[in-house]
Amino acid sequence: MITGRRAGAGERGLVVELVRRVAVYGLLSASGRVLVVREPAGGLWSLPGGSVAHAEHPERAVVRTVGEQTGLTVSVGRLRAVVADVSPPTQDGVSLHTDRLLFEMTVDGDVSGDTGGGTIEARWVSPEDAARLPLTPFSAELLGLPVTPLPADAPPSAEPLPPLHPDRRLRFGAYGLVTDPAGRILLTQIADGYPGAGKWHLPGGGTDHGEQPTTGLLRELVEEGGQVGRVVELLGVDNLHNPAALGPEGRPLDWHGVRVIYRVLVDVPTDAVVTESAGGSTARAGWFTIAETADLPLTGIAASAIGQLGR
Repeated sequence: MITGRRAGAGERGLVVELVRRVAVYGLLSASGRVLVVREPAGGLWSLPGGSVAHAEHPERAVVRTVGEQTGLTVSVGRLRAVVADVSPPTQDGVSLHTDRLLFEMTVDGDVSGDTGGGTIEARWVSPEDAARLPLTPFSAELLGLPVTPLPADAPPSAEPLPPLHPDRRLRFGAYGLVTDPAGRILLTQIADGYPGAGKWHLPGGGTDHGEQPTTGLLRELVEEGGQVGRVVELLGVDNLHNPAALGPEGRPLDWHGVRVIYRVLVDVPTDAVVTESAGGSTARAGWFTIAETADLPLTGIAASAIGQLGR
């Protein structure tokens, strides 16, 4: 899924269109080997996967895209890692930011041979063999291998950018289940004029173009709650589709939100204070015990994340 475009300043004052995309990939392991693919044949090797469609849950997207590329029937497991990268501006002046989610997956059936078909080649390789393949940088990063820059003559992505839809929006965000040493939970209240106004929400928000998810989350934690925290665990991903969200734009828009959730610790908590500029989406912030949250009007993502503390 591609978000709407906005202009930014490039080198020498050139106008650059900033474009966002969310993509998902599967980590399939069998007998100490992992599955990698390349498209078209002769190009760079990659983990199997592809772009998330509008309103599509990332977990469904990874089952679909991995199945399409490999011909395998797969099941999705836990979210393993989330990274972001930005491609150099194209000749048309488009700078593509991709948020990439890696899921652990299992194959339902036999994995004894290579798979794939058409223009896609698939291969089961050992970690040592994977390190010797020409891998896309994000695949190397997600596999924990050394990352080398793409060569100047590397083939362009085989996946074209879909046309911009005037009424659709994609928002990728990073949110935190934030606690202190006493077990209190930091929550933020959504301001008037924004979807969910008055409800208590997890700290966090949309990441900026070129920003890593954890960096964006810790920035938002300071802006929305006045706290300095540290990310300790990746909990999962939440999907939100609101086909007629009415916000500051003044007209209903078809919003798709992909929100990754982390566990965050604030070792030295202070009074919760909203520090972002006036007019933001956060009205106030506060620390609450788990018992106190039961009496609060919570957003769905906040209620789900808090429920994990009791597991």
